[in-house]
Amino acid sequence: MSYDLMAFEPSKAPRERKAFMDWYDQKVKWSEDHNYNDPSVCSEALQRFYSELSEHFPNMNVDDEIFEAMEEAGTDNRLTDYSLGSAVIYAAFAYSVAEEAYTTMRELALKHKVGFFDVSSNDGEIIFP
Repeated sequence: MSYDLMAFEPSKAPRERKAFMDWYDQKVKWSEDHNYNDPSVCSEALQRFYSELSEHFPNMNVDDEIFEAMEEAGTDNRLTDYSLGSAVIYAAFAYSVAEEAYTTMRELALKHKVGFFDVSSNDGEIIFP
């Protein structure tokens, strides 16, 4: 289990909740024709957002050296499993960093003017910039 949050390109997402949830369901089928570890497929705003977020919560899927160093330092709970799409960044955090992940990701979403969705909440917060 993980604590999941998502950032999204606000110009691509519907604003009405039901339509947004349908859009979300389509996005998490991961059917785009690219590797979901490559930030260059994301919109420019999502790329800037990801660059800053991954400084706090490194991507566990891109650099074995970072993974090993953080494991040795005992900070591997900050490693995050990202799925990077053209209009979404889905982040699966360890529960031990859930509160910090939520706060950091929400603040960075606002800063970079991307949307924020609390996937793990039953009635997840959806924020548009």
